[in-house]
Amino acid sequence: MTATGGPARPAARVAGAVKVHGSGDTAVHALDGVDAAFPAGRFTAIMGPSGSGKSTLMHCAAGLDTLTSGSAWIGGTELGALDDRRLTVLRRERVGFVFQAFNLVPTLTVAENITLPLDLAGATGDRDWIDAVIEVVHPRDRLHHRPAELSGGQQQRVAVARALAARPEVVFADEPTGNLDSRSGDQVLGLLAHAVRELGRTVVMVTHDPVAAAHADEVVFLADGRLAGRMRQPTADRVLDRMKGFDPHTPTEVPS
Repeated sequence: MTATGGPARPAARVAGAVKVHGSGDTAVHALDGVDAAFPAGRFTAIMGPSGSGKSTLMHCAAGLDTLTSGSAWIGGTELGALDDRRLTVLRRERVGFVFQAFNLVPTLTVAENITLPLDLAGATGDRDWIDAVIEVVHPRDRLHHRPAELSGGQQQRVAVARALAARPEVVFADEPTGNLDSRSGDQVLGLLAHAVRELGRTVVMVTHDPVAAAHADEVVFLADGRLAGRMRQPTADRVLDRMKGFDPHTPTEVPS
C-alpha cells in the first residue's frame, strides 16, 4: 500500500509472459502465460521448484532476456518496444542487479566497483545518495581494497551498493545469498530490506531459501512456468510448508 492507502503502482510487471526454448517436440515453456506485478516500494520474493521458471521470469522482467510473447514493463515503459541501445540505457539508469556470483571487477577497488555503472554511463551520480548507500553497506573502511581482499559477504554487500548507486527504480536479485554462509546472507538480506523500507527502492528477489523469502513483503510462487499463488507477510515456516506441499497442477491463491 502507498502512504495514501491506495495500491502501490508496479515498478515492474509482465503480462501474458511466455518464454519458449527450442521448437516442435523439444520445445520447453519456461514461462506459460504469466501475469505478475511487482509493486513499487516493496520487497517481493519469487520462489518455486527447480525448473519452475523463477529465474526466467526475473530475467525477462528485468530486460536481461526477451519474451517469446507477452509484454514486460519497467514502470510505464514496455521493454519490447525498445531497441538494443535504449534497452541498455534503461537497464543502466533504471534497474540494478545483484547476482549470486557477485560479478565484481577484480582489478577495481571497492569504490570503483560501486560507481562502475555510473562511470560507464559517463555520469557522476548523486554524491549524497552514493555516500548514504556506502554508509548503509559499511564498506567505507575498505573502499580502496580489491574484491580478493574481501570475504564473500563483504563482496556481496559491495554488489548491493553497486546496484543501488545509480538510484534505480527497481533492484533485481538472483539468489543473492546462494554463495554465502547464514550470517553473511542475513546481513545481505537485511541490506536489501533496508533499501526498500528506508531508501524507498523496489526489490525483486529469486530465491530457493524460505528463510530468505521471509525477509520479503510478499512471495510469488511459480510452478511449471505458471503463477501458482502469492503469500503476503511470509514467514519461513509458512513458506516451507507451501513448498513441501507444492502441487504444480492445481495453482491456488495462498491465504494472507
